[in-house]
Amino acid sequence: MELWFSEMHTPSVKFSIKVDKQLFSEQSEFQRVDIFESQEFGRFLILDGCMMLTEKDEFIYHEMISHVPMCVNPNIKKVLLIGGGDGGTARELLKYETIETIDLVEIDEVVINACKKFIPQTSACLDNPKVKIYIEDGLKFIRHCADAYDLIIVDSTDPFGPGEGLFTKEFYGNCFNALHEDGIMVNQHENPFYRKDSIAMQRAHKRIVSSFPISRCYQLHIPTYPSGHWLFGFASKKFHPIHGVDFNQWKSLGIRTKYYNVHLHRGAFALPNYVENLLREVE
Repeated sequence: MELWFSEMHTPSVKFSIKVDKQLFSEQSEFQRVDIFESQEFGRFLILDGCMMLTEKDEFIYHEMISHVPMCVNPNIKKVLLIGGGDGGTARELLKYETIETIDLVEIDEVVINACKKFIPQTSACLDNPKVKIYIEDGLKFIRHCADAYDLIIVDSTDPFGPGEGLFTKEFYGNCFNALHEDGIMVNQHENPFYRKDSIAMQRAHKRIVSSFPISRCYQLHIPTYPSGHWLFGFASKKFHPIHGVDFNQWKSLGIRTKYYNVHLHRGAFALPNYVENLLREVE
């Protein structure tokens, strides 16, 4: 008998991966956590039936959410990572010797423990002494932060269920307050292709634009995410994501990446017309 994992991207579109075996399954206080193993994508993490990462393509997401802000401001030292319990984003940030601390705030300890056991490709870095893990709700955690961080990365699930509060105007306002005067926030911004997702993307973008003086979106391609076309948001108090950026300085660091490079960095902010129009509607 063949076992397949399937995720409904829309009521009429389904994405499926043939599964070799199920490695983990637990209903936590917040969500169902599953880890499967497949021939094509290796091990992959599912939360409430939605794809979070696969060993084969996780580098795309984690490199683009991390290296873009680090290239824009190479002096980042203190980072707040909200979500990211799989460890992939922390792994990329730790490639920079200048990083002093990463406060990782994950609401669901089951995610961290499961990834530590079954997906060391991303989670091995979570034992690094620079990473301080807080098992808390990111929405509540950030209310008590002021002028504390150079960079905030919101590596959250979709704006439904446990991640819903991380897409509110209150949350983005608190992120603004938690950043230093030259701080940057990067967040996963959903896909613009399917209607339901694009509405959620617009809602988040409208709230970020009202909170930060500089706000741009950039794109990437993730094969296992709905439509394959994904957006991240870049918001800052001071830095533009392209203008004035010393790309040669980033190249001089010699950081090895599989997806990110400085040419892609520039190009990722050039968006298709339909995406520009969706963003313009709420700006």
